[in-house]
Amino acid sequence: MKMGARIRRARRHAGMSQAQLAAAMNVRRSAVSNWESVADVHPTMVNLIGIAHACKVSLDWLGTGRGAMSVDDLDHVQAADAELVDAPAERRLLVIFRSLPRHSQALILDLLELLVSSRRRAAKSQ
Repeated sequence: MKMGARIRRARRHAGMSQAQLAAAMNVRRSAVSNWESVADVHPTMVNLIGIAHACKVSLDWLGTGRGAMSVDDLDHVQAADAELVDAPAERRLLVIFRSLPRHSQALILDLLELLVSSRRRAAKSQ
């Protein structure tokens, strides 16, 4: 399920209209509509947290689709650092990475760590 569909489901689960959710978050109703229906439009992390609180759903579920939708106490929900990204390139990388078998994921991580360490060495030598 895409993020827009999860936002819509969370809003409906809370018994809220788009206008009510927008008012609760101090955004325009059109912003909520766009988050729910436009594929490339996603809320910022601050707004995603606001949606989770307003709709009383898990931030992890709302942002990633993982875990349970409802939570009893949202104060204990932690943000998934690398899973809630705003940059389209990061989102593409994450989708591709998740589609790979575990062995390939490990190879990609090794390659990235090698690239980062070689850049650090090059920066130190300058």
